[in-house]
Amino acid sequence: MGWKTLDDMDLNGKRVLLRVDINVPVEDGRVTDATRIERIVPTVNDILSRGGNVTLLAHFGRPKGKVVEEMSLRQVLPALEKALGRDVAFVPSLDAAAQSDLQLMENIRFYPGEEANDEGFARQLADLGDIYCNDAFSAAHRAHASTEALARLLPACAGRLMQAELSALEAALAKPERPVGAVVGGAKVSTKIALLENLVNRLDVLVIGGGMANTFLAALGADLGKSLEEPDYYDTARDIMAQADKAGCRVILPVDGLVARDFAKGAAHEVAQLGPDAKLADDQMVLDAGPDTVALIETAFAGLRTLIWNGPMGAFEIPPFDTATVAAARAAAAKTREGTLTSVAGGGDTVAALNQAGVADDFTYISTAGGAFLEWMEGKTLPGVAALGG
Repeated sequence: MGWKTLDDMDLNGKRVLLRVDINVPVEDGRVTDATRIERIVPTVNDILSRGGNVTLLAHFGRPKGKVVEEMSLRQVLPALEKALGRDVAFVPSLDAAAQSDLQLMENIRFYPGEEANDEGFARQLADLGDIYCNDAFSAAHRAHASTEALARLLPACAGRLMQAELSALEAALAKPERPVGAVVGGAKVSTKIALLENLVNRLDVLVIGGGMANTFLAALGADLGKSLEEPDYYDTARDIMAQADKAGCRVILPVDGLVARDFAKGAAHEVAQLGPDAKLADDQMVLDAGPDTVALIETAFAGLRTLIWNGPMGAFEIPPFDTATVAAARAAAAKTREGTLTSVAGGGDTVAALNQAGVADDFTYISTAGGAFLEWMEGKTLPGVAALGG
C-alpha cells in the first residue's frame, strides 16, 4: 500500500478538499438512488470529528466545461444533507467560498480546466485547501484536475471509501489468497479483451458466462443458432484460451444452457447441451447457462479462496434467464459467509444481479465503480490512484 490515508494526516484546523463521486440518478429534481452519497458519509464525518473543514468537490453529468443548469449539484443538496444529518453550505463558484465547516462546491465540470487536467485550474483549487483527500475511486481512472493534478499540489490521501476499495482490490488481485478465480460475464468479448488477457495470467480458474461465452463456444466449433456472438473475435477467444492453458488457468465455459426462440420474460425454453459439437436450430438462442454448468461452477467455487466477479451469466434481467447468475451468486455468498472465501464484485450489471439474488450484502466487497473497477482489473494504472503515491 503506497498511498496515504486519513490516518496519516493531521486534520485539526485544516481545510480539506474532498473529491467525491455523488453523480447520482436524478428525476424531476429528486435523487432516486442515494447509494453513492451514503458511501461518502464515513469520510466526511471522520474529517469533521477530527477538527477539519470539508469542501466537497464533485461532478454531475457531462456539461463539457460549460454551465448547464440541469446539471447543477444544487439538486443533490437535500439528499446530501439527509445522508449526513446536517446542513451543507452550497458554493456556486470558486470565488464564493462559504464560511462553513462543510460545503459543497458547484459542479466541477462546469470549468473547462477540470477535464483538461489544467495545472492552472488545479492551483486555483489548491488555494482553497490545505489537504487533498480523494474518496472517488469511481473517477480515479480519469486524469482530471480534481483527481490528478490537485493531488500533486497538496498533501494527499485516500478517503475511507477509496481506502476500502483499494484494499479490497489489492486483496483480490495484487496479493490474493490462492486459489483465486473470477467470473467474467456480459454480452460481448470485445468490451473485455484486456480484462480477460490480464486475468488469465493471474488466476487459477476463470468462469466465462453471458453472451461472451457464446463467442468462445462458437470459436471452438459450436453452432449456436441465432445466439448473440461476435465472429470477428473468434481468433481472440482462441488466443485467450491458449494463454490460459499456458498460464495454468482453467477456463470454465457453459456445458449446457437455457435455450429459447424468443427474448422475452417467461419465454418457452429448454435445456440444451453445449460445447464444441453443439448444434442449435437456426431460430434458437442461448440466454443463460444451464444446471450442469451451475453445478460445475459451484464445485469450482468450493476450491477457491478468492473470487472476483464482473458480469452476469445470462440475460439476468429477464426471468427465468437469471437462474444461473442467481444460483452462482448464492453459492459464492454462502462460502463468503462461512469465512472461506474473499469475494469482490464490481460493475453496474454485476451489482444489479447480486442485488437481484439477494446476496449483495454477503460479498466481502462490492465496488460501485464501473470504468475504474474494470481498468484496475485490466492491470492499468489509474491516474487518480497513482497521484496519491499508490
